[in-house]
Amino acid sequence: MNLAEVTSPALAIDTRDLTLRYGDSLVLDRIRLEVPVGAVVGLVGRNGAGKSTLLRCLVGLTLPDAGQCTLLGCASAQLDDATRGRLGYVSQTGDLLPWLGVWQHVEYIGSFYPRWDRQRAAALCERLGLNLRAKVSALSVGQQQKLALVLALAHDPDLLLLDEPVASLDPLARRDFMRLLFDTDARRTVPRTVLLSSHLLTDLERVVSHVVFLCDGRVQLQGAWDELLEQKGHSLEDLFVELNT
Repeated sequence: MNLAEVTSPALAIDTRDLTLRYGDSLVLDRIRLEVPVGAVVGLVGRNGAGKSTLLRCLVGLTLPDAGQCTLLGCASAQLDDATRGRLGYVSQTGDLLPWLGVWQHVEYIGSFYPRWDRQRAAALCERLGLNLRAKVSALSVGQQQKLALVLALAHDPDLLLLDEPVASLDPLARRDFMRLLFDTDARRTVPRTVLLSSHLLTDLERVVSHVVFLCDGRVQLQGAWDELLEQKGHSLEDLFVELNT
């Protein structure tokens, strides 16, 4: 079953036989992934399964050896400014500029996005409890993760790609973040698409419409979560354990 069979045929993410090697190691093995517009996809797998590498290929930070991938109809290796303006991406490391203040960082990143909303950014900072006057270097790991989320969300992106975005947040902050995923501009004409990598499977299970299991760089299982739940009769965590034992 591919993900496009259960919803709109319009694809936010489309990969065809995506393959990547690091030396003798096959990191991504002919990945085929079709994510329809509006889907909320949980990307699940053990450490080293290839999740972060896949996300980096999708946003054009790592070039595959073979195959192709597109985001919102644009080739990942040649993303144009218009497509970049519709994307939000959070890496595992956050990739922040530690010498800036929090609000300086917000305004600096905002200058690159035509859809950036200053009021929305300020509201997100307040909701996540960020001190706007603090230096980024003085923030805790959890606070830095919150800032990275603000930077990814403040321009109300059509497509969000998130790599372990809440790993350092407490349960209340994680719940608030999950709500923020669906807090979009009422004027938008297309639903937001989300691809979310996380080991916090209970959190994922509450919000995903689809799941993709990676194992050793290959897609092990994918489909609509409600269908998989009906077929397998397991929680997401139980299904993860079953596939990896």
